[in-house]
Amino acid sequence: MPTQKPAAPAAPTRATAPPAAADPAPVHRVGLLDVQGGDAALSAPVVSFRRREGRMRGDVIRVLLADDHAVVRAGLKAVLGSAKDIEVVGEAKNGREAVDAALRLDPDVIVMDLSMDEMSGAEATRELMSRGSTAHVLILTMHTEEEALVPLLELGVSGYLVKNAADRELVDAVRMVAAGEPFLQAAAARALAKELRRRDARSGEREQFEKLSERERAILKSIAQGYSAPEIGEKLNISAKTVDTYKQRIQEKIGLKHRHDYVRFAIRLKLLDE
Repeated sequence: MPTQKPAAPAAPTRATAPPAAADPAPVHRVGLLDVQGGDAALSAPVVSFRRREGRMRGDVIRVLLADDHAVVRAGLKAVLGSAKDIEVVGEAKNGREAVDAALRLDPDVIVMDLSMDEMSGAEATRELMSRGSTAHVLILTMHTEEEALVPLLELGVSGYLVKNAADRELVDAVRMVAAGEPFLQAAAARALAKELRRRDARSGEREQFEKLSERERAILKSIAQGYSAPEIGEKLNISAKTVDTYKQRIQEKIGLKHRHDYVRFAIRLKLLDE
């Protein structure tokens, strides 16, 4: 019986090429965010794209370091050097140099020491804002200073980092502020909440103070400054008994009774500085 030849393998067929897909929207990596290109993404508030020399600003985060200690700048540069998406483009050893370098280099992020010679980090930030700089400022400091934190944020800084955490958190902090997100460590966030509560309390006390008459305000300040009723009366050309009457009105309006109450109230509202 004749043997049957095995069937020849079928000729390979040419696979039909899939239709050419439209070029995907470019992805611009900014820190931890992948932002799809296109009109919708470009209008997103999380990051501001600006063209620089024919490339998207978000490709690499350009950083200026400002600190009055060379060894600190070297350490910060080494930490940032571990990130491929971050480039240190300049350094400054004081606030004045930071302003000049920022206006010349136009970095995305300025890592700014708070305490520097010639011009502090806060003063440098204020000048940069007044001169139209759009760089994001990340403040570096030795301690979380509650009273300094709120004014800095109101000034326009984007983040606040304690130096002893820089080796662990600096890269993420730079990425976050470059992407338009505020960066606050847990301790700074707690300090911010505490200071805002204080401000709310002071705001309420300021409203109380504004409800007093001009004469009542003058007597309140005088009592806080340590003057006795006869001394206040002599200064305001009224009797000591009338001063006591005003004190009673102050107590009824805002609850101040003892001299230490007056002193604390005046200190909180900074009345003794006026």
